[in-house]
Parts: sequence; C-alpha cells; structure tokens
Amino acid sequence: MAAHRKSKQSPLGGSAVRTAATLALASAATATLFEGSGHADPRPTTAQVKAEVDRLYEEAEVATERYNGAKEKADQARTAFDRLRDEAARRTERLNTAREGLGAMAAAQYRSGGLDPAVQLALTSDPDQYLERAALAEKAGERQAAAVTAVRRELAAISQLRGESTGKLTALRGHETELRRQKAAVVGKLAEARRLLDRLTDEERARYEAAVAARNGSGTSTRAENTSATAGTTAGSTTGGITGGSSATTRADRSSGAGRASVNAPNSRAAAAISFARAQLGKPYVWGATGPSAYDCSGLTQAAWRAAGVTLPRTTYTQINAGQRVSRSQLASGDLVFFYSGISHVGLYIGGGQMIHAPRPGAPVRVAPIDEMPFAGATRIG
Repeated sequence: MAAHRKSKQSPLGGSAVRTAATLALASAATATLFEGSGHADPRPTTAQVKAEVDRLYEEAEVATERYNGAKEKADQARTAFDRLRDEAARRTERLNTAREGLGAMAAAQYRSGGLDPAVQLALTSDPDQYLERAALAEKAGERQAAAVTAVRRELAAISQLRGESTGKLTALRGHETELRRQKAAVVGKLAEARRLLDRLTDEERARYEAAVAARNGSGTSTRAENTSATAGTTAGSTTGGITGGSSATTRADRSSGAGRASVNAPNSRAAAAISFARAQLGKPYVWGATGPSAYDCSGLTQAAWRAAGVTLPRTTYTQINAGQRVSRSQLASGDLVFFYSGISHVGLYIGGGQMIHAPRPGAPVRVAPIDEMPFAGATRIG
C-alpha cells in the first residue's frame, strides 16, 4: 500500500491569507488612487462658474437684507436706550434736588431742638404768635410731605427707567450679534464668489462678462470681480423735485449704454423718485449702502422715494408692505418691483418692462429688464 505523503502546509493560516489579500487589494487601490490624483480635477465650465456665482450673489443679497434689518433694529434699540439713559439722568438730577430740600428741612428741625411743631406751639404764651406759628408749621409740614412724595416718585421712576434700559440694552446686544453674523455671511459669500471668478482664464472671464451683460440687457460688459465687503454710507442725497399734475413726465434710460425714452409717471412723486434713481446710474453696488456714493438694492429705492418726500423702511421684505400691492399687469412707473421667493431684491419700475436697480457687487446701478430675475411681486407707493 503506497504511503500517503502529507501535503505541504502553507506557513500562513487561512485568516493570515485573507489579511494578506486584503492588504494587497488595499495597496492596489491606494496605488490607483495616487495615480489618479496626479490628474487635475476637471475645470468647471464658464456656465457652471456663472451659475455658482449667481447663486452666491443671491445668497449674499439675502444676507445683506437680513443685515440691513438687523442694523435698523439695532439703531432703533440704541436710540431707545440713549433716550432712557438721558431721562434717567434728568430724573436723578431732580431726585438729588428733592433730597437736598429734605436735608435742609431735617437740619432746621435739628437746630430747633428736634421738637415736634405742635409741642413748640404749645409752649408759647402769646396767642397771636401761637396762631401765626401754627399756620407756618402747617405750611412747613405740607412742604415736607410734598418733598418726601417727590423723592419717592423720582425713586420709583428711576427704578422703572433702569429696568427698561436693561431690556433695551439686552435687545441692542442681540441685534448687534445678529448684525455681526449676517455681515460674516455676506463677506463669506462674496469672497467665495471672488475665488471662483479668479480661477477663470482671461478668455473664460470675457465669456462670463459677455453672458452677464447679455442677461442684464446692457450693451457694455461689466467686470464682476469687484466684491467689496465695505459697509455702506449713510444716505444724504437730495434732488430737485419735479412738480406737475398726475401726468408728470420724466425720462428714463432703456439701458445703461443705450439711448433714452420718455416714460409717463402717474404722479409727480413717482417722477421725482425716477429722476433721482436715474441720477444714480453708474454708481457702484456696495452691500449695506444707502448713498450718496453707493447703494445696495433696497438702499437705492429707499433713497429714491425719500427724494420724493416719502419715507420707506430699509429692507426689501418691509418695503414690499409699504404700499398697495399691484399685479405685474398693473405695473406703473415708480412702482417697486421685487424678485426671488425670499423677496431679496428690489428695483424701481420705469415702464416698458424696465427698472432701475442696484444689481450686485461689480455691477453698478443700471437699467435692466424685470424679466432677468424671478418676479415675486410689486408695490405702489402712495
């Protein structure tokens, strides 16, 4: 019977073999990964960059309007806090005066021996003098009681003012925190957009600018790399009013590089607002700005209507409720037109399907078709 030879055992057990195989596969995968990583990621197309930059600008504008709202609330809270602080200072001054009066009365009583006025009167032997002193004592008692009442009143008022001031200060700090948060959001979105645009070649940048100009209905291209994060200045512009009846007329540009066409405004105020907006054409967009050298979208419409004698709130989502809502088919020159589902952009309608607006960083105040953005509604100011 043939002897059976034992098969030669592998120096590695089954689990060891599986581990070795796993390591080998991992090494192969790693080698493949490193080999693949040697190739640069495919560059985004100009259209992809434009779509992403548009998204970032829209998000930045949403954050800008939130910043504007937080700033408005912070300014109101600061004004209220300062008013309460000033009132508390006046009350404290009156309190100190009342306390001095009480101190003088107390000192006089001490010098007279601290006797009760009734006792002092009882000790006098002259009836006439008694009656005279009784009348004086009664008046002195009334003055003292009034002084005590005044002190108590001022103390209560000061305590109430301090409580209100504490509440206003807490609100102010909350609004300032929100202000910083929205500012960071705006700056971050604009910086991200700038980084994307900086990756474009000169040829790609030219195509991008041509696409932006075509969308804006402008005959001239506008470089969009200017993403200034500088906060705006306080509006201080004034303009000569346009007088006239309900058929007052002003002229508005059909495009920032083209000729002009007459636009009938429904009233002199609308004509004045359009006239002011026209005078701002070409001025830069700066987020948070309300003029006179730069504007964001709601800052421009607010300044335009202020020039016409009408005070508008600061943000897009409050301006839309500042007048009578009108449908797109009912638009008239001077109406405020709003865009995007979040009501994050606004322009001033000038007729013919055109508006004057401050588009975004790198794009100055210009005339553009209202069809270039998703229409969200319109409001007619009184």
